[in-house]
Amino acid sequence: MPERAHLYLGNALDGTDSTTLAQQVAHARQHDDCLDVYLTLEDNRKGRIHIQTASGESVGIIKDREQQLRQGDVFQAESGRLIQVHLQEQTVLVIQSDSTVPASALALIHLGHTLGNHHYPIAIREDRIYVQLEDNADVVEATIRGHNIPGLSVAYERRVAEQAIAFDSSTHGHGHAELSGQGTEPSHSSDVVHSHPTC
Repeated sequence: MPERAHLYLGNALDGTDSTTLAQQVAHARQHDDCLDVYLTLEDNRKGRIHIQTASGESVGIIKDREQQLRQGDVFQAESGRLIQVHLQEQTVLVIQSDSTVPASALALIHLGHTLGNHHYPIAIREDRIYVQLEDNADVVEATIRGHNIPGLSVAYERRVAEQAIAFDSSTHGHGHAELSGQGTEPSHSSDVVHSHPTC
């Protein structure tokens, strides 16, 4: 029978209670009573997550849809076993404008409107726009290139959980994506896969 968990214990990696919880997790691991799950962005948006653990067991996690799970979060299953959350590597598309090349403000507004109409979750950090990749990356990139905005470049960054961009969950289910100014600041050590100007 699949393990079910809805009791959230906290995060074993940060916060005032992390040391105690980390010790609890370590103790559970010694007795083979800790399960590891690796969640995708899509999993994280669900209220009921059905997933297999790293060891192949079926697990159900019940949470509020608004609760964004973080690396190191720990749940207790009905059986008493612990379930520790790990977040899979995130790939984001990065839009950046060359400040030496003048770009039309109207063209940039039109691009933002288009991204919103396509329900692409975005986040703005300093001089960059990060787009959460939910569709084929080629489609998203073609949408951006189609606006022919001078000086605009597109890159891809792979981010581990500690570098993950926090996209506004309210962008889902709305006609237009909201620009989010909160979340993790970009890390200059991110792995850029490739970058090129859009025109």
